[in-house]
Amino acid sequence: MVAAPYLSEFSGESLRSRIERKESQYLAPQAQLSRETKGRLREEPECPLRTAYQRDRDRIVHCKAFRRLKHKTQVFISPTGDHYRTRLTHTLEVSQIARTIGRALSLNEDLIEAIALGHDLGHTAFGHGGERALNSLVSGGFYHNEQSLRIVDELEKDGRGLNLTLEVRDGILKHSKGRSKPILGEPEGRAMTLEGRVVRLADIVAYLNHDLDDALRAEILTMDDIPKDILEHVGRSHGERIHRLVENIVFSSLDTGLTEVRLSEEMLERVDALRTFLFERVYDIPPFRQEFHRVRKIIGDLYEIFMTDDAVFRKELGAFQADCPRERQVCDHIAGMTDRYALDLYSRLFLPRPWMKVGGNSSDRYAP
Repeated sequence: MVAAPYLSEFSGESLRSRIERKESQYLAPQAQLSRETKGRLREEPECPLRTAYQRDRDRIVHCKAFRRLKHKTQVFISPTGDHYRTRLTHTLEVSQIARTIGRALSLNEDLIEAIALGHDLGHTAFGHGGERALNSLVSGGFYHNEQSLRIVDELEKDGRGLNLTLEVRDGILKHSKGRSKPILGEPEGRAMTLEGRVVRLADIVAYLNHDLDDALRAEILTMDDIPKDILEHVGRSHGERIHRLVENIVFSSLDTGLTEVRLSEEMLERVDALRTFLFERVYDIPPFRQEFHRVRKIIGDLYEIFMTDDAVFRKELGAFQADCPRERQVCDHIAGMTDRYALDLYSRLFLPRPWMKVGGNSSDRYAP
């Protein structure tokens, strides 16, 4: 077989090696090179076509947890409109924003994409309401970023996990906004690579803007409700706001000599103000609080029956695993549910079932 002309100069060199060589030539000195990965949990042969981070990205896209994101809530629980975000569309928006930032900064886009696509695999059904419900039930608490890591390390592929690289696993774990510094993040909780830090900021840019966009679509907010400082200095439209935030991240990061990925102090204050505004006017309003109460009821009842009823546990989860506590198995199962699966299961387990006629004779026998 004759090699294509444009590959002739790489005779004897794998395509993966060619990509790795180009990374060292064109990426910024601060970028994470694929050939310098700190490795996987288990050693395995390299792919002749793809770098380590390309393989990680592909494994995430093809895993079951990624497919379930299309039926998991972002903010609006089981929305009937076609244009509201889901956890999957949020993930894709984060990936797009993060790659734009990464390309402008000459960072490793493959690593960025892998982290972005995997960062929310551990989110529960019903958005943050489901996460809060499980957090109040499970000993030691429940955090979606930790569950995302558990999925890629242990749960996918029938318990074998995806065996991702350390840099991707670190970025997935540390994408979360933190408890005390939601925008800046706690220093000890920041990703080990600049690529991981790009994803974290891209996550903030994405969710603040698309949650605002969805709130406007749902007529919870009007343009007149949005603070004037946000409209004037961040943007009046969805696209304008994202552009200005991405631009600010790029140039502010370059101003540091690319030692950090950051927003300017002025934009950081506006982003924090937008986040506060969304909590006051969207996330914590009575209709959403009412829905969260319902979510807690659904999650709590499912958790209770799985923990106490052996027959239901075996029917829905399968056999008990000797090497895994029952609570952990229940938590993993509930966390993996989509909105519609959780609602359907709750209906089957707790709501009255219609009676169906099973006999055609005069006795008119009925059975549930």
